[in-house]
Amino acid sequence: MPKKIDAAVKERALRMFADHRRDYPSDTALAEAVAKKVGVGRETARRWLVQADINAGDRPGVTSDAQAEIKRLKAEVKKLREDNEILKSATVFFAGELDPRNR
Repeated sequence: MPKKIDAAVKERALRMFADHRRDYPSDTALAEAVAKKVGVGRETARRWLVQADINAGDRPGVTSDAQAEIKRLKAEVKKLREDNEILKSATVFFAGELDPRNR
């Protein structure tokens, strides 16, 4: 399981991406250099760079805010479905209790 990386480290890396982007021939080279400086994996830094570009609108994809909203909505749908199943079961139970044929 991946370890949690401090938010300050990520913010520092994002600032470094913005400040030094022109100094490197490619985003991969930039991500590799920044990863070494902040002490994270190359792929982690590359994903941060890609997501920063998406959030800035420079690259197509789903923004971080939209991802958070989708995650929240999926959790809400799951809870509502569970509540609906409980209500269906309760309806069947109480309908059976009130049926005069069962007395």
